[in-house]
Amino acid sequence: MRHLNLLPLSALRVIEAAGRLGSLTAAAAELGVTPGALSQRLRKAEEAIARPLFHRQPDGLTPTEALADILPRLTQHMAGLDAAAGALRGGEPGVLVLSVAPVFASRWLIWRLHRFAESHPEVTLRLEPSVTLVDLDASGVDAAIRVGRDAGPGVQALKLMERRFFPVCAPALAAGIRSLDDLYRHPVIRGREDLDDWAVWLAAEGRGTQGLQPGPAYGDAALCLDAAMTGQGLFMGWEAVAGDAVRRGTLAAPLPRRVPSGQAFWFVTSPLSARKPAVRAFRDWLIAEIAAAEADWAAL
Repeated sequence: MRHLNLLPLSALRVIEAAGRLGSLTAAAAELGVTPGALSQRLRKAEEAIARPLFHRQPDGLTPTEALADILPRLTQHMAGLDAAAGALRGGEPGVLVLSVAPVFASRWLIWRLHRFAESHPEVTLRLEPSVTLVDLDASGVDAAIRVGRDAGPGVQALKLMERRFFPVCAPALAAGIRSLDDLYRHPVIRGREDLDDWAVWLAAEGRGTQGLQPGPAYGDAALCLDAAMTGQGLFMGWEAVAGDAVRRGTLAAPLPRRVPSGQAFWFVTSPLSARKPAVRAFRDWLIAEIAAAEADWAAL
């Protein structure tokens, strides 16, 4: 780390804030110094590396080409250091920030969170609904629930459950489906252009996708489930988002087979956040809730 001896972390912090915000005033406010003091620190940093870092203009600061190339990386690493510093200090011990796919949050998790709140009133849970693979070390997110064949690199991961899928539809539509042949007589609701999930499920039954009837296309799994509930056709759902609706009777599963997708749900933490008491409490509660849910789904 010899370069940090020449350009200390405090100088990098000043450079990053000024470059990200594009304003001496805004950067000074974020760092808790005066604009004049910040300007002096920027000049000292430029002298230390013997090159200009900003074009100073009446309406603000514009990074030079040299700085613009590395500014995103600098911002990412400063965010990581900030998260690490927070973890070392213990962060907010009673707060858990959880990243989770919106459809899983709305169709499964939100229905159960009152039980977590009742058993752990000392924890404040903040949900961040997103399908983006967040960087746990740089984002301020403590944990994530991810779906995939693996949990991704550089994280601690606990496999929660397999992602198994099966056709679902409105109960009135299901009443007319008694065999595989009946599936081919009804529209198929599509969450995307391909029919990969249908191909896997039908292959387990010794059949193919040829002959499936086209239905409405919605680029969101939650909308597809709603469309199925309103009788617009069949949707290839999966237990974690459709199982509760089947149990409540707002959806029906006309044929019993459930096929593993090769993917799973994972509880993901960073090595630092895994030690946070709120994270451990939520993980243990989640494991118990999933075990109970899988028992319910097996009985359907």
